[in-house]
Amino acid sequence: MPAKWTIEDLIASTDTPRTRESLASDLRALGLEAGACVIVHSSLSSLGWVSGGAVAVVQALIDVVTESGAIVMPAHSYTYSDPATRESPKLSDEWVEAVRESLPAFDPGVVPTTKMGRIVEVFRAWPGTLRSRHPVTSFAAWGAQAEFVTKGQTYEWGQGENSPIARIYDLAGSVLLLGVGHDRNTSLHLAEFRISETPKRKRWYPVPDNGRSVWREFDTIDHMSDDWLLELGEAFEAAKPVTVGRVGSAEARFFPQREAVDFAKGWLKQKHVAR
Repeated sequence: MPAKWTIEDLIASTDTPRTRESLASDLRALGLEAGACVIVHSSLSSLGWVSGGAVAVVQALIDVVTESGAIVMPAHSYTYSDPATRESPKLSDEWVEAVRESLPAFDPGVVPTTKMGRIVEVFRAWPGTLRSRHPVTSFAAWGAQAEFVTKGQTYEWGQGENSPIARIYDLAGSVLLLGVGHDRNTSLHLAEFRISETPKRKRWYPVPDNGRSVWREFDTIDHMSDDWLLELGEAFEAAKPVTVGRVGSAEARFFPQREAVDFAKGWLKQKHVAR
């Protein structure tokens, strides 16, 4: 789709309406099945015009995976990142202090996601969905393993060993990219935490304390750029089997998360050394 598009553009580009049933059929053909643990990254518009929109997409995922499995999505809230270091929007020093002092305490059940897309926002509020506690890089999960995946995420190293990404790794889960590239493949960040070559840094996060936000500093890492993520994804697909198919109008990718993370560790080590 073009950078600026209308619903009419989307309808015109779709040969037949996508439905809960047709999307579920496409997902099964791609290899998703009942009992799976899968982290989903998605673009609603890439699927074509969907009858029921994001609700139908979530229903299709649930129909396929069923309660015996687990569906996971990143549910990040960048409005809770440190206002002093945000690139967009850039705030004056006076505004930074005002935002820090006035920011409501992070409530996983209430705070909306930021820039995650409509599918994620519908999924976040879905009955039975649980959400991890990190104010910036939380994850939402539904299904039998939802509590295992979301419980215990720490503020420090928020996408490291105590993160939902690592729990998906423990469960031998899979990654599903629906109309998006590896620059949205959050699982690759786990590899960064698992190698010593990744640059470390500190970040300030707002920690809930008696109904208010208290800003505290935590250890974390400098994440790789989107360009690195795309280059890494291309190298991974050249080296390992990845199932590529169509879900609605979207080009979809489906592959084991462990293979991606393990491959990324070696690739990143070489990349850091070369740099």
